[in-house]
Amino acid sequence: MTTKKIRDFLAERRPTPYLVVDLDVVADNYRKLKDAVPQAGIYYAVKANPSPEILSMLARLGSSFDTATVNEIDMALKAGVSGDRISYGNTIKKKDDIAAAFGRGVRLFAFDSEAELAKLSAAAPGAKVFCRILTSGEGADWPLSRKFGCDIEMARELLISAASKGVVPHGVSFHVGSQMKDPNAWEAAVAQAAWLFRECEDAGVQLNMLNIGGGFPTKYRKDIPSMMTYGEAIHASLARHFGNRVPEIIVEPGRQMVGNAGVIDTEVVLVSRKSKKDARRWVYLDIGKFGGLAETMDEAIQYPIVSAKKGGKVERVVLAGPTCDSADVMYEKADYRLPVDLEPGDRLEIRSTGAYTTTYSSVAFNGIDPLKTYCI
Repeated sequence: MTTKKIRDFLAERRPTPYLVVDLDVVADNYRKLKDAVPQAGIYYAVKANPSPEILSMLARLGSSFDTATVNEIDMALKAGVSGDRISYGNTIKKKDDIAAAFGRGVRLFAFDSEAELAKLSAAAPGAKVFCRILTSGEGADWPLSRKFGCDIEMARELLISAASKGVVPHGVSFHVGSQMKDPNAWEAAVAQAAWLFRECEDAGVQLNMLNIGGGFPTKYRKDIPSMMTYGEAIHASLARHFGNRVPEIIVEPGRQMVGNAGVIDTEVVLVSRKSKKDARRWVYLDIGKFGGLAETMDEAIQYPIVSAKKGGKVERVVLAGPTCDSADVMYEKADYRLPVDLEPGDRLEIRSTGAYTTTYSSVAFNGIDPLKTYCI
């Protein structure tokens, strides 16, 4: 998305590359999510874009925060929320980091293994814990399966065990995969979670919270269902499997909240061919995989890329970054077309880049500075 605010900002021709984020779009995305799942507490995934201006605005709107490290917890605290509005949602944590989070007032922690439960028991006594279950990630552009979560039989054992470990077994979480374009993808995981709630209750353990994760998409090159469509599908699934005993629900949006609010301004560094017979030009930009476009790996996330040159002939191109690494090629298979008169010094807009760009930018690979952000 390129709003008037962003267009005016881009017109000032600052040194590239940089990301510009329209805070009004972020606020609108927050309201759309709240309208779609009004029963859910919103825990923004800080890793998507931790710009202080974004975190502070979301805190004022009422958002809580999903964090993965103590540094992210500190960012959320600095944005103006207290520890009881922060979830430590990473299932892989050092014991000292758990203790540090607990000391900062965080009382909600994720886990998915016996060893992690033991660390929580020792370092965060009395805290609320929730167990993450595995999902397939099928249908997501950026799947999140295998590394996080355990199967539901193990989750059952862990949650029942937690009741005797000095922590509070609070609930269940899952994530259907990032950039999930199927509104019905939550169905199977909600059904599994409902089974876990019943099994734990039969064992004398009362669970109270279901974290349905993130996964809500942003618009890239293809249309996506409306946020309300997702909300209706999730509401129907919760009613189907929990009946009139729907627990506390929380969601962890990241991409949905900030993705379409950002545009990267980039400069064309080189346009060339590999041979005189080469049908496609190579277009090298001053940003690539190591500068913030890591999600172009396997061409999974395909950002809209727009040139200011309009109306002329366009041809398919290969798009690559500026670094001395042969892996720094963003798109070679996907059908990207740019003007035939494109030349070094021209600017391109890489749209819908508000999420998972600055946080994926390397610190100084090839001496290149991290991606700069402007929030307007």
